Amino acid sequence: MENPLVALSNELAAAVDHAASSIVTVNARPRMASSGVHWRQGVIVTAEHTVKHDEEITLAVPGGGSVPATLVGRDPGTDLAVLKADNLKNPVADFVQDKIQPGNLALVLGRSADSGVNATMGVISAVSGAWRTWRGGMMDQYIRLDATLYPGSSGGAVINTQGKVLGIATSGLSRIAGLAVPVSTINRVVEELLTKGHISRGYLGLGLQPIAIPEALAKQLKLTAPGGVIALSVEPSGPSERAGLMIGDILVALNGKPVQDTDDVQSVLEPSFVGKPVKATLVRGGALTEASITIAERPRRAE
Repeated sequence: MENPLVALSNELAAAVDHAASSIVTVNARPRMASSGVHWRQGVIVTAEHTVKHDEEITLAVPGGGSVPATLVGRDPGTDLAVLKADNLKNPVADFVQDKIQPGNLALVLGRSADSGVNATMGVISAVSGAWRTWRGGMMDQYIRLDATLYPGSSGGAVINTQGKVLGIATSGLSRIAGLAVPVSTINRVVEELLTKGHISRGYLGLGLQPIAIPEALAKQLKLTAPGGVIALSVEPSGPSERAGLMIGDILVALNGKPVQDTDDVQSVLEPSFVGKPVKATLVRGGALTEASITIAERPRRAE
């Protein structure tokens, strides 16, 4: 009877071998390289925080050798950068189709130009729904790793025990643990960066701060929440000024959903809202009023 530990060891080694050929070394910062994944033919995905310069980027590829790469675009919000390289011979990654659950074994694969592919093992320690990163990007899923991310592993692949990629490893979005950027988020970001070179972000042209609304006024106006966000500034010729908003207006709902802090406003600033009107419910002079604000694309200088 085969020793189960030997069998597990062999299966993990086979998983690493299956995925290793799609992992590259990314030389895009001083002193320390990072890792990347051959996502689709000629397209490499890595962690944005490891790409410190936009030019003279090279990739160390499986089997030896170095190829030049160009930066297509970056999205700090999801910590993703997309590179292109011509004539890459190594295969593209194979992706997970199954549901990811806490407790699933996972391996983080990176590649060093000196030692080749490297692997660490752990488990998926937490999985939840969509969430917004501290950098402002929207993730389709929160996937936390209980696995070591060695220096240079950010941008590498997180794989399951069959060698299929479930995400990109990053240490840039959490101070407490490594995370995996999920495949669905990566596909969305890759598509937009390849098409436009940048990620569209919406903006209202408002400077906002949370504020409590007096209980008596909230009751009189039949508000469902006891607070809102007050406009401290209104950008000249911006979307909100064009919609008639003024300093001192208190925003209490967007498209019928209560707004109590600036995080609630972010829900209408996703790329899918750019160019579309949203209904803003305001408290002005002690009374409710409404305005239609067409979400504009944030000027790139302000990203």
